[in-house]
Order: sequence, then structure tokens, then C-alpha cells
Amino acid sequence: MVLKPEPTAPFHSVRYVLRVLEAVSRYGGGVTEARIARESGLPTGHLAPLLSMLRREGYVEQVADGAYVIGDSLALLGSGAARQRALADRLQNTLDELRDSVGAAVYLSRYIDGEIKVTQVADGPLTPAVNEYVDFRATAHASAIGKCLLTQLDRDGRRDHLDRHKIARFTSRTITSERLLFSRLDSQAPTVPVLDLQEYALGTVCAAVPLTAGSTVGCLALSLPVEHAHRLRVAAETLNRGAAPLALSLTI
Repeated sequence: MVLKPEPTAPFHSVRYVLRVLEAVSRYGGGVTEARIARESGLPTGHLAPLLSMLRREGYVEQVADGAYVIGDSLALLGSGAARQRALADRLQNTLDELRDSVGAAVYLSRYIDGEIKVTQVADGPLTPAVNEYVDFRATAHASAIGKCLLTQLDRDGRRDHLDRHKIARFTSRTITSERLLFSRLDSQAPTVPVLDLQEYALGTVCAAVPLTAGSTVGCLALSLPVEHAHRLRVAAETLNRGAAPLALSLTI
């Protein structure tokens, strides 16, 4: 006679995980390990390694006083404002890591309702963001961000944008011919970063790479002082490599 395994036995550990997560979720201000043990029914000796695993996976976090609160991974499973905050925090952490790896200010931008919107920036004392002396929404023809977003639009979409935001000269390097601009956009290879070599602002060079995530029209960009222009291409290549995981996180 062959004995059949108890069908629920392998799921006891999963049940304990759920009880622990339920206990942590009930206390927005944090909950102690002792209370989690009482409410989950899990012995303290088994609870410690379980909490350690949940921390590594980002489902819980331990705050300064030792209490546990829900982590980003758990928040991302939910909906509403908490999920949006968790997603924004995760994106910001990714941008901060990219900033440190490229040694430049990093920007996340999207084309939303016919406008350029820089939704998040990662800068710092040693990597200052570019001075937005002209609203980015009006600089699509000159900035790396704008040109990168325009490359993802069809000709009608580009023309519609430029009809609403007229081409203007910001520096001696700014392209002011729509025909030349469209030619440059059409010849831009999708795998090659779009560059802005002091076209938007004197003293600053920029690069942008497209972010393709479903129907999202977006890009990832960086800016450097012109004295660091020799680092631009290498930094842009590093940024390009970081675009894939960031695009993936946008689809969560």
C-alpha cells in the first residue's frame, strides 16, 4: 500500500508566512517580534529566520526601534496610494543607484497628454541637476530628453507638439529648422543615446535613452557640466544598460 502525503503539509510554512504578514500589516506604526510571534502562533526560534527572509525579499522592513513594518514588495502587491508610493520609492532608489554609477544627475521623463514631464530626478551636491531656465515642455527640439521622446512619436505627433511649442533658439547650437530636426530624429538609431551638446543650455551636455514599457513613451537621461563632456558617451552607455531594468519596473 502506497501512502499518500498529507496535501496540506507542504503549505504549513506558507500559512505561517501569511500569518506573519497579516500581523505586520495590522500595525502601521510597527510591531515587535514578540507580538508577531503571539499573533502568528509561530515559535520565536522559527520566527527569526522567517523575518530575515522576508526582509531580504523586501516584504517587511525593520525600523530604528527594532519593530517591523510592511516593505515595498508587499505594498506593490496592493493598490491605491500605498502602491503608488512604493513604486515611486523603488524607482527613486533605482535612479539614485544610476546617478552614483554614472556620476551625473539622472532624470526620468514621460510624454503624457501631449506634454513632456520630468517625473523624477536623482541629483546631489556632486551631481547637480541642470538649471531649468526654460520649461522643459517647450524645449523638445533642443534637449536630449525632448528629442528622445520625439523620436518615439510619429510625424503627426511630432508636428502637433511643435505646433504648440514653437521652435526657438536657446544657444548658437540649437536646431531651429523643423526639416533638419525631423531628419535628425528619423536617422536616430533606437539603440544609440540621443545627445544634447549645449543645445539647450551653454555649459551643459546631456544624453537620453528611450524607455519602452508597454504603451509608455518615456526616457532616461543624464546631464553633465561641459567640462566633463569627455565622460558623456561612457556615462550614456552605462545609462543605456540601466534602462532595461527600469523599464521593467515601470510595468509592475
